[in-house]
Amino acid sequence: MTSALPRTLATLGGAVLALGLLAGCGDDEPTAESPATPSSSAPTSPAATDGTDAPSEVPTSGDPSAIPVYYVAKTPQGDRLYREFTQISGADRLVAAASAVTSGKPVDPDYRTTWPGGRFTSVAKTADAIVVEVPDASWLQAGSLSPAQARLAVQQLVYTLQGTAGARLPIQVQQDGKPAPTLLGVDAAQGLTAAPELDVLALVNITEPAEGTAVDGKFTAEGRASSFEATVPWEIQDAAGKVVQQGFTTAEGWADKLYPWSTEVDVSKLAPGRYTFIARTDDPSGGEGGGPTEDSKRITVK
Repeated sequence: MTSALPRTLATLGGAVLALGLLAGCGDDEPTAESPATPSSSAPTSPAATDGTDAPSEVPTSGDPSAIPVYYVAKTPQGDRLYREFTQISGADRLVAAASAVTSGKPVDPDYRTTWPGGRFTSVAKTADAIVVEVPDASWLQAGSLSPAQARLAVQQLVYTLQGTAGARLPIQVQQDGKPAPTLLGVDAAQGLTAAPELDVLALVNITEPAEGTAVDGKFTAEGRASSFEATVPWEIQDAAGKVVQQGFTTAEGWADKLYPWSTEVDVSKLAPGRYTFIARTDDPSGGEGGGPTEDSKRITVK
């Protein structure tokens, strides 16, 4: 996925969101990963410490202004969710996260939100739920969204708010202070919960390098994937789309969910300039199943 190199700034309800990818991802077991080497154009993310009560992609230590926001993009399996880490300033984390979902502007131009825009009236965490208040009854209906689009949009909100809260709390929807039966036409009467990762997430996601990162010498690429036999091929393309470097790494697992992967990439022999780093799933079928899922980030070699 590619984007202009400068970080994009978007103001959401008084909060300035510097929408940039940050390193940091984990598995369901308690782990902590070190961030990749800092670059001159992309901030360093917090390490991730995950527990059984928190989504695996939640950064629960480090920079408290970093929140994981999920956006929609195309994959061979149809639209799926990709994650960007976003820095916030001057706003409540959950309020900013919900605003990024409904009206945010991702750095990666291949990412998008399917929400019609606007903002929730309020977003708050209680002891047993995350409560969102819709501004009016139109939010309860799917509107122009198909049922599949509405379900994915709801999952976009659920994954983002649970990731920001650091806990797998159900999302409760209210209107005028009373429980609402639906959100975008999706049943919300019993609370909204996260669907299985393999049903809604893209099968590979790059969390480092960030979109627009400047690198020099060696850098660490990392992310999460569920790829055949845990193999995650990667490559670097020059500005003309020619593959100038390639390799593969092995994720910590595969098949049942997304697992962390990481690899060191040496770009010391590449000429300075703009390139694209691409990670994808392995495809032993040779494209019969629609081809591999991929994610890509534009980088600058100094």
